[in-house]
Amino acid sequence: MKSKYAFLASLTFSFAIFTQTFAQKNQPKYNVLFIAVDDMNDWIGPFGGYPGIKTPNIDKLAKRGVIFTRAYCSAPACNPSRASLLTGVRPSTSGVYHNNQPWRPVLKDAVTLPQYFTANGYEVEGAGKIYHDVFNDEASWPKYFGVPKSPQPPAKPVNGFSNFDWSPVDAKDEDMGDYKIVSQGIDFFGKKHEKPFFLAIGFTRPHLPWYVPQKYFDMYPLESIKKPKVIDNDLGDVPSAGIKIAKPEGDHKFILENKQWEKAVQGYLASTTFADGQIGRLLDALEKSEYAKNTIIVFFGDHGWHLGEKEHWRKFALWEEASRVPFIVYAPGLSKPGAVSERTVNLMDIYPTLTELCNLPTKKGLEGNSIVPLLKNPATAWDHSSVTTHGFGNHAVRSEKYRYIRYNDGSEELYDHDTDPQEWKNLAKDEKYAAVKAQLAKSLPAVNAKDAPTVKEGKE
Repeated sequence: MKSKYAFLASLTFSFAIFTQTFAQKNQPKYNVLFIAVDDMNDWIGPFGGYPGIKTPNIDKLAKRGVIFTRAYCSAPACNPSRASLLTGVRPSTSGVYHNNQPWRPVLKDAVTLPQYFTANGYEVEGAGKIYHDVFNDEASWPKYFGVPKSPQPPAKPVNGFSNFDWSPVDAKDEDMGDYKIVSQGIDFFGKKHEKPFFLAIGFTRPHLPWYVPQKYFDMYPLESIKKPKVIDNDLGDVPSAGIKIAKPEGDHKFILENKQWEKAVQGYLASTTFADGQIGRLLDALEKSEYAKNTIIVFFGDHGWHLGEKEHWRKFALWEEASRVPFIVYAPGLSKPGAVSERTVNLMDIYPTLTELCNLPTKKGLEGNSIVPLLKNPATAWDHSSVTTHGFGNHAVRSEKYRYIRYNDGSEELYDHDTDPQEWKNLAKDEKYAAVKAQLAKSLPAVNAKDAPTVKEGKE
């Protein structure tokens, strides 16, 4: 009798495996439109960061997909953020923490997201800034269109210094690099594709310098510009490690001494609205194509951006504005139009999410979490905090209520976002939050890899 039951159990198990494999092979293969935007923070319409921002095309996408209001980057810099989300390997695991650290030499065997889609029968193509420019990965792209340059003022800097500058340029949209990138995507959608495709389009604006055509500056008259909410001596309760990162004696001092705050904000807004217009061209082309109904859209900014909050400009910090990112996912037949998830997610989650949505074999070794459950039900239970790393041993852990920062020297910051969304009051030294810190610290990376080798290129 035992052998009979064993045979039946084996037969049942084999049938289950056959059924699962058959089902996986015969499920629909979705296309992927992967949209990466450089230096775009939460000032866009769906995220409410700046009142009066003009981003109608991103707003339209948000009404189709799921908005993740607590999405964060793995690192607040282009190179480590992009390298980690495209390889599935955290900066603290690889040692790639900064923009001047080539990632491929320390991740020789990594199978990148586009490589994995190619290996699983997809037509893969990229255009624009997907990896950090100087470290683009040829192995990832069967076909790749680079990053065209955009027009610049005849004499620069105009208002700032070096690359930290903002000004209208005498140019048309068609002259701009991002316009040309989108044209590649439009051409792609106009062709017949026999296989499912993975198309990655990377936008440069609103990365510095903020040079875009005059009409975008005109949308934001200087007298109407609103500066971010700030308080005096905001760095007064921040440990020296955080102040060193903020560098208030650099960009912020220049802005104040030269009375450029409103003009700089105007330049950022203008560049964001320019990018939105090009994103609209791309999405309109997809909507008019035969691929509209079976294409997943993933839209994200690679990290946040400060415009004077915490006496800081640029990214390169562990506070909310540097690490929070716009993140919208549209999954045909799965995501509910205009849904909002307040769960803490990370750009590291993109890789496992896309492989699951496209019914590809599970990729082992990824350090993110698939957010497919949140696409199905944005309010479902979720026990994953989001971790952002900036340099060796410096991490921020974001839960739905708190941001906890621990620097390499052991100093700390803690902010309660329910009562202090601007992160003005550091609670880390208050003993009544000791248990909160201990709980959040459980999410700190167990591995802190030594710094990867650096080169002179790629600092910005």
